Amino acid sequence: MMIRIYTFAFMFFFYVCLTTVAAGEVRVAVASNFLGTMNEIITTFQEETGHTAVVSAGSSGKLYAQIKHGAPFDVFFSADAKRPKLLEEEGLAVKGSRFVYAVGRLTLWSPDSNLVNGDGSTVLSDGHFEYLAIANPKTAPYGRAAEQTLSKLGLWELLKDRIVQGENIGQTFQFVFSKNAQLGFVALSQALDPKINGSGSRWDVPLSFHDPLDQEAVLLVTGRKNAVAQAFLDYVQGDKSLSIIERFGYGLP
Repeated sequence: MMIRIYTFAFMFFFYVCLTTVAAGEVRVAVASNFLGTMNEIITTFQEETGHTAVVSAGSSGKLYAQIKHGAPFDVFFSADAKRPKLLEEEGLAVKGSRFVYAVGRLTLWSPDSNLVNGDGSTVLSDGHFEYLAIANPKTAPYGRAAEQTLSKLGLWELLKDRIVQGENIGQTFQFVFSKNAQLGFVALSQALDPKINGSGSRWDVPLSFHDPLDQEAVLLVTGRKNAVAQAFLDYVQGDKSLSIIERFGYGLP
């Protein structure tokens, strides 16, 4: 009897250890515009693999700075191609691991269903609003795209004193969603989020109005030996993830 108990205990201990080794964790840094999409991808990833993903979101510029200062992320999903490339050049990302995971779209959105009608340049030039929200152009690619769009329309100088800047596109969206700003340039994916359910009004900015919003992901040097990190990057490029990305309003690579 004692031998059986010891045998069972040993087998149980071995099973627990094996399970612990098999299930791992990946630390994900993600641009704010992609957070809602990322959360849905992570949900399916965790259900299918048993692994865990821990997410930190922010502007691409701020996350890039954190990585340079030693933040312990394994993978980085930027809202642009510039910063992953810089990290690769600076020896902080694994060479050859960069890839475009989504192509972003910029939209002018308002929770007021009657405010943005037809061509967005009309509502912007008419000026029937108090504040226009954009992300910080210096740190957020969507903010830079918004600035380029306003310049393309010849409205930057006219509207710059009425602009409120969010630290990232997530905060920018909150400015508009809370109606502290009547409208703003946000990610199309935010306006299509199931929580919004198509409410409000919007104008999708033509792609020719700003630099391409090719969003790149990269494996960081800190995650090079983490098999779960590579497994997650592979999963994001799989059909199920691509379907989610497309549903949230992104173009596919």
